[in-house]
Amino acid sequence: MSEINTRKRGKKWEYRFEGAKIDGKRKQYSKSGFATKKEAIEAGTKAYAEYNASGIAFKPNELSVSDYLDYWFDTYVKMNLKYNTQIGYLNIIEKHLKPSLGMYKLCSVTPKTIQEYVNRLKLKGFSKSSVVGIITTLSGAYNYAIEPLNYVSFNPCDRIKYPKFEKSVKERVILTTDEFKQIIRRFDEKSNFYIPLLIGYYTGLRISETFALTWDDINFENKTLSVNKITVKRNYGIDVRTVYQKKGKKEEKSAWYFGSPKTSSSFRTIPIGNTLVNALKTHYEKQKETEKEYGEYYTKLYIKPEKDEKDNTIHRIVEIEAGIPCALKEAKLICRRENGQFISTDSFKYCSRVIHNELKLAFDYHSLRHTHATILIENGVSPKTVQERLGHTDIKTTLQTYVKATKAMKSEAVDVFEKAVQ
Repeated sequence: MSEINTRKRGKKWEYRFEGAKIDGKRKQYSKSGFATKKEAIEAGTKAYAEYNASGIAFKPNELSVSDYLDYWFDTYVKMNLKYNTQIGYLNIIEKHLKPSLGMYKLCSVTPKTIQEYVNRLKLKGFSKSSVVGIITTLSGAYNYAIEPLNYVSFNPCDRIKYPKFEKSVKERVILTTDEFKQIIRRFDEKSNFYIPLLIGYYTGLRISETFALTWDDINFENKTLSVNKITVKRNYGIDVRTVYQKKGKKEEKSAWYFGSPKTSSSFRTIPIGNTLVNALKTHYEKQKETEKEYGEYYTKLYIKPEKDEKDNTIHRIVEIEAGIPCALKEAKLICRRENGQFISTDSFKYCSRVIHNELKLAFDYHSLRHTHATILIENGVSPKTVQERLGHTDIKTTLQTYVKATKAMKSEAVDVFEKAVQ
């Protein structure tokens, strides 16, 4: 066994030990900069133990669930999964798994421990999907501990029995024509939210699709609208882990990016009617006028290529005043403030709160999508056409999620049957 040697170099101490030979030659490892000989010996002993354990700075049988989840997140999640998935996993780790299971040793957790944890979550009122999401995250971490790490021999999550949950169905709101007119009166042409509201109502676009639209996505001559990107929020300039570890006021910064639509079916070009076409034409001319009025103080939006965690190119939306030269490609977004600044999907939360509190209407942006689909079905448009318009991969999603039997459809069914049997 190698011996930890120390020596003083100037005013600092150094440790040194000999490792395995490489190409038949002796290989030594050393580090200096320690204030005392004792510190050098302690650091050298720790480094040598880690060297003998092939780089592992801990004993797997003594590793806590909390520390292991940090290790799993850094060595697997951040290396292999998309950014938004990382945030979702980190949320579960910091808010649920660590507080409840983090104090246990990784190798001592049993199926009984996990089963009792699942039962507690159910009693606290968590939905089945939330509970499954939490346990699936923990199970994924344990699978990695089994292979390739060999830290544990089995996954305690494998034989969990989920308790019976009451099936909860989110009620999606269909707006009446009068209700939508009420909303548009509150957020009229002078509002930043007028055009996004019209787009959602007359096309059924998702909110992230609407706020990513640029003027080159609109073909006024053919009266079509193309969906080819979405807006995505990402944290930057700070380690992703601190998003949930910071106490009190969050310090992370965020930026908005253009991302890819949800699925390949989400890439689509759809016809739009005269009402929306005319509103967009008016908005386009108004936008050009205000840009001239603001002059060099108008905020232009540009696309800045960057690299994500997997070295893929992503496109950040940056704001720069018109008076400042910029070589980046300009993004002529449709939804923006009068002075040209970017309007995000987060900003729309204000609009939703006003509709809730002032107009007393159950509403979110998805209500517009749901309403659009239902109006089309009610008026005889084929489900296949609605599917393509909404950008669904599977027609079952269109039928089961977005189209419900309204009073008009129920009455029509009765009338059709009466006529058929006469």
